[in-house]
Amino acid sequence: MTDSPLILAVPSKGRLQENAAAFFARAGLIFSQSRGALDYRGTLKGVPDVEVAFVSASEIVSHLAAGTAHLGITGEDLIREQLPDADQAVEMLTPLGFGNANVIVAVPQAWIDVRTMADLDEVAADMRARHGRKMRVATKYINLTRRFFAERGIADYLIVESLGATEGAPGSGAAEIIVDITTTGATLKANALKILDDGLMLRSEANLVASARAPWGDRARAAATAVLTRIAAEEEARNSREIRASLDPAKAQALTALARDFGAVQPFGNALGREVVLHCPASAMFDIVAALQGIGAQDITVRTFDYLFRPTNTLTEKLLQRIG
Repeated sequence: MTDSPLILAVPSKGRLQENAAAFFARAGLIFSQSRGALDYRGTLKGVPDVEVAFVSASEIVSHLAAGTAHLGITGEDLIREQLPDADQAVEMLTPLGFGNANVIVAVPQAWIDVRTMADLDEVAADMRARHGRKMRVATKYINLTRRFFAERGIADYLIVESLGATEGAPGSGAAEIIVDITTTGATLKANALKILDDGLMLRSEANLVASARAPWGDRARAAATAVLTRIAAEEEARNSREIRASLDPAKAQALTALARDFGAVQPFGNALGREVVLHCPASAMFDIVAALQGIGAQDITVRTFDYLFRPTNTLTEKLLQRIG
């Protein structure tokens, strides 16, 4: 096991799998399943020493924690819920921009005077005093709920583990309040619930996660470096632009100052001729164009990249720093 191939765990079905496949495909990393969609093992085309395991999102957390997968794609909510020692067990390499959901505390809309967690604490105390029972909280996120409530000094409650549609628990009488995930809030409103003003527990999305407990031998490290380098190059390209312009060489000092001010770089150094090249953040592109025009640049063009490979990248550096 000390020199095993890289095990990459990805969701086995549904929208998460589709989004994961699309994310890797943007980086030129294509999932291959020799026996079709029912095959729970696969490879990455053109990348040696990578074995793709197709498992449920919740199982991916278990594989990362046990070290039976080196990398995985799963939601931060599942990581934080299932792993009390998440920061020791795994390294969150990068958010992926899909699978977004907020873990929230919601109460009935009829509770017009209950807007904060402090108000909720008063409700819990009043419920115990008046009715001799604890306030019930329906949720699938038992550990997240306990930590969040403890941090806010709320102890007088009872968790009711939800196995179905959590948002329906108050209406059915199974619980007074809920802790659940939401994206638009429409389902909460449909069930006459509202989110507390300070009831946002976690902003979650799918992440590329590395296991700190997997056997990171030479083959797994080399394969991870190849995968992460491509992902980083695609992300760098998506967030960058190349600007070319004709500029009087006498304006070299002004160009250097401009690049510094806007976080741009001259990838080929200070050119001696009239053509200048800048690589810049996409968000700064129009400001840089305007600044170039201001110092007399002409024939300005802007290009996008397919990939932009830097000498180093933060994803690989983060992984290697963590696993030593």
